[in-house]
Amino acid sequence: MIDLRKKKVVVTGGAGFLGFAVMEKLRQRGCPPASIVAVRKAEFDLVHEEQVRRMYEAHRPDVVIHLAAVVGGIGANRENPGSFYYQNLVMGVMLMEHARQAGLQKFVAIGTICAYPKFTPVPFREEDLWSGYPEETNAPYGLAKKLLLVQSQAYRQQYGFNSIYLLPVNLYGPRDNFDPRSSHVIPALIRKCVEAVEQGEQVVQIWGTGRATREFPYVDDAAEGILLATEHYDGPEPVNLGAGFEVTIRDLAEHIARLTGFTGRLVWNTNYPDGQPRRCLDTTRAATFFGFKSATPFEEGLRRTIDWYRSSRLRLAEGTTGR
Repeated sequence: MIDLRKKKVVVTGGAGFLGFAVMEKLRQRGCPPASIVAVRKAEFDLVHEEQVRRMYEAHRPDVVIHLAAVVGGIGANRENPGSFYYQNLVMGVMLMEHARQAGLQKFVAIGTICAYPKFTPVPFREEDLWSGYPEETNAPYGLAKKLLLVQSQAYRQQYGFNSIYLLPVNLYGPRDNFDPRSSHVIPALIRKCVEAVEQGEQVVQIWGTGRATREFPYVDDAAEGILLATEHYDGPEPVNLGAGFEVTIRDLAEHIARLTGFTGRLVWNTNYPDGQPRRCLDTTRAATFFGFKSATPFEEGLRRTIDWYRSSRLRLAEGTTGR
């Protein structure tokens, strides 16, 4: 077991959606403020090797939790396959290589559910990761992140490097990305429904058929799972982090409409893809290896997320108008 209170911990992407939650969980564990560092792109652009090297020299961490990623929903992945592949691949490769050179005690690589094959049997088991090609719309991103697993296992075999690889599924919660150009499905639906209510609109259009399924862990639960793995897991095998349930996008949209007070029609635009047909994880390894189980009820998590989005919009409006 690693006592994180006695380690220097660097969290790449530590100011982002998941990173914020991980940093807060580290504080709750009693980690001294000076020993936990959120690495931001404005400070260190980790796509450039000299800045990766400079980050390690500046902070000299014992543990790196690599959360930084260039990511988005189906639309963003379709528009940016090359840059998503390159930036995510290069960041991971260089961070792990320079961690090895620096004698890092532990590297925590965060993968993606997009690494799984398009038609993976449900529930997704870690041993199925290599049984086919990922869903086409996000395959470049998924493959770039999956190569972190290859590097992690190869470095463990050759150098005895302690790197673990975790696979969280679609996260949601307060501070998510609500930008319609790049957001994932829950923040996108929340924004559409909230704006429709505010503007008195009677129709909300949604991509796809609504038949695809997804699994949604609350962001704070995922952060706890990552830290439990950091503290207790030192194995070579990939580990899923999930919520343990599956919901169709149609049911999700109806649920969000109800919670936001939208009473109009949901219209499905089938000219756009559904993405991967189904996503639901087998979370046996996480429970067995480090005792993780998602704790936040789905409706409670959705309510917190909707409330945060509404209050953040209000704060922005007040700031803009000078009130």
